[in-house]
Amino acid sequence: MKTYLTTFFSIAIVAFALASNPAEYKGTVKGQVLDAATGSPLEYATISAYQFADSSLVTGAVTEPDGTFTIELKNGKYYLVIDYISFQRLSTPPFELKPGSQSVDLGKIEMLPDAQTLAEVEVRAEKSRMQMSLDKRVFNVGKDLANLGGSATDVLDNVPSVTVDAEGAVSLRGSGGVRILIDGRPSGLLGGSDNSGLRQIPANLIDRIEVITNPSARYEAEGMAGIINIILKKEKRNGLNGAVDLTAGYPDNYGLAVNGNYRLNKWNFFANYGLSYRDSPGSGNLYQEVYDRNGIGPDTVFIQQQTRDRSRGGWGHTLRGGLDYAISESASLTGSVTYRTEDGNNTSELTYRDYLFNLDTPTGITTRVDDEREIEDNLEYTVAFRKDFPGKDHRLTIDARYQDNAEVEESVIREAYFTPEFIETGLPGLQQNAYNREKRIQTVLQSDYVRPIGEEGKFEAGLRAGIRDIETNFSVSELENGVLVPVEAFTNDFVFNESVYAAYSSIGNNFGPVSLQAGLRAEYTDMTTELLQTQEVNPRDYLSLFPSVFLGYEMAGQNSVQLSYSRRINRPNFWSLNPFFSFSDARNIYSGNPNLDPEFTHSVETNYLKYWDSASLTAGVFYRHTDGVVQRIRRIDESGVTFTQPENLATEDAYGIDITYSYSPFKWWDLDGNFNFFRSLISGNANGRDLSADAVTMFTRLTSRVTLWKELETQLRANYRAPRVTPQGRTKSLYVIDLSMSKDVLEKKGTLTLSVRDLLNSRKWRTVFEDEGFYSDGEFQWRARQVLLTFNYRINQQKNRRGGGREGGYDGGGGGEF
Repeated sequence: MKTYLTTFFSIAIVAFALASNPAEYKGTVKGQVLDAATGSPLEYATISAYQFADSSLVTGAVTEPDGTFTIELKNGKYYLVIDYISFQRLSTPPFELKPGSQSVDLGKIEMLPDAQTLAEVEVRAEKSRMQMSLDKRVFNVGKDLANLGGSATDVLDNVPSVTVDAEGAVSLRGSGGVRILIDGRPSGLLGGSDNSGLRQIPANLIDRIEVITNPSARYEAEGMAGIINIILKKEKRNGLNGAVDLTAGYPDNYGLAVNGNYRLNKWNFFANYGLSYRDSPGSGNLYQEVYDRNGIGPDTVFIQQQTRDRSRGGWGHTLRGGLDYAISESASLTGSVTYRTEDGNNTSELTYRDYLFNLDTPTGITTRVDDEREIEDNLEYTVAFRKDFPGKDHRLTIDARYQDNAEVEESVIREAYFTPEFIETGLPGLQQNAYNREKRIQTVLQSDYVRPIGEEGKFEAGLRAGIRDIETNFSVSELENGVLVPVEAFTNDFVFNESVYAAYSSIGNNFGPVSLQAGLRAEYTDMTTELLQTQEVNPRDYLSLFPSVFLGYEMAGQNSVQLSYSRRINRPNFWSLNPFFSFSDARNIYSGNPNLDPEFTHSVETNYLKYWDSASLTAGVFYRHTDGVVQRIRRIDESGVTFTQPENLATEDAYGIDITYSYSPFKWWDLDGNFNFFRSLISGNANGRDLSADAVTMFTRLTSRVTLWKELETQLRANYRAPRVTPQGRTKSLYVIDLSMSKDVLEKKGTLTLSVRDLLNSRKWRTVFEDEGFYSDGEFQWRARQVLLTFNYRINQQKNRRGGGREGGYDGGGGGEF
């Protein structure tokens, strides 16, 4: 296997070298567009290039967040016309690209405000909430009032096509196995589990979310449903800029978020800090029947009613700082350090009421209280180098990332026993202590190269190495005669080592209205899990190929259509493999499975994109075939304890329709929404039991944003998720309504936002499990209705004006290549 890997990397390196000498490129013109009054860069300004001889339009572009632009042109004489809402149109002096010349730099181009326009039209505050293109959808967090004061989990749960369940697991188009990245890379901010890490990232530190449903070869193959890329805020304006957010809410939710940067000549210093304190109450109930548990008789029914109250919260700090240094006009170096710490206190109170045969014959009551202290520290260092070459999008990037994360969880669990009348039985209570310590180290090295071919094509290639080492020490002990005695069945040390080496190459070009791109990615995985006490070692390694093909067609009237195919993988993560997972509920135990294999998915989809003057629409049809699909399987033992563990079933075929739209019927009213319909056919069995399922379901959301009296912005969002069949039961429907209001204060330097999340307190997950020997019906609410007040204050910073060009358009992205 190593021989194959060496050969593959050799071929990739040769291709890399050959790519550095393609056909000769044409010249480029570049510059930076600024506000003449403030010196601030103008993002999304429209640049049009015209032939000087006959004033015919040649091509165009829009400016980047720092106001810069680059346009590739053939030899000849041209002039540019620059447009930006509420600014005077500007035409540049003529310039000429001569044979042999590489580029023309127009330097800083200052635009003057249009006094008449400013007097008549109020400049809008933020960019469109939703911006769409064929290969990705981008959602600007600042525009969404409901996200302010929340966490990354809240943000994702408001993104079209994305859902978050009661345990914080993220799904895309109804499927798990989503790859979550921070600024285009795996990040220590997520900790050892995406679910818990997302809850600790303040929403106020997030700039936008990118959703990529069918990634190309340049992206990691991980994530069978697609990739979600979280882009953190990072200002690029000159001088000192920043913003401060303060949050207060009920139940207890307090936060501070500070974003800032200072740019001076070749240096740019940036920093983010988030402080939060939360105490999130949750509750639930469960009704469960177990049949003939101990062989007493075929008609014997043991019934359990369970109620649960829990509180999860504590202090969290997130600090991220770094600098950009412009080595030259075409080369830059970025370094950053991220530190996240959490000091949490989690309490869970469970009450079990037991019955025999029916609810008229109670047998006893048990209470179980779990007090947990959770301390987590995550540290991450990154260094990135970027070199731009002459020619549009001709660049080389190299970066390195090192993460060192540690987490300690300590629980004291107490049980007490009562008669059906809730009178103490006199039986001695039970005390158990659970301890879990995790250590996670990850190193990522990566290089990406992009080279234009001709006028419209490009070649891409890259190498990546990711190494993860995780060790957890889990132990449970019981108090016997004043001495803590280890419980051997729940005590072990688990070690997880994984190395993934990848190389990719892709090539694409446009042929008139038709665009074609094809690529191939190879990933070699070397993974080992080990239980140290029992010396159970499970090594595995495999080399996998991941092809991708994209075919696009541009039609008249701002219509586009794309057909794409890619192969993806979903490797089992650390928690899915770790057999020691949960112990707070002694009668419903969740664990991982060290024998899990990866899931492999073939994904095909076609998307249609249409723009109108005040609306945009993407409509897609998708199909996924997955081998080795993982499902959580629930079993019950002779004592009535249920064990839930992930297992590889046979196959899943999923297909559906995904529609995302935005519409502004009036200047004061914006509408956007998403509709997902899909069907999932699962075929498989476990221990001779047929676990096939046919699930037809849908989910939809609608957001309405209205500006009242030109001052007060209001937002109403409604979410609905239909029932869904699972291999061992079903999930019931769920609906949620959020309401928010926002108003600018302090001469528009500050903004106050009041929001109510889950206005009807209806966000409750309801599930039914049915199988041989048991039936259960449960409901759980992991966060009750919340009321939040957020104050945002901008330092030397105005809200971004909307750029020229159509509303909802997008031609950029953050994080770039992965």
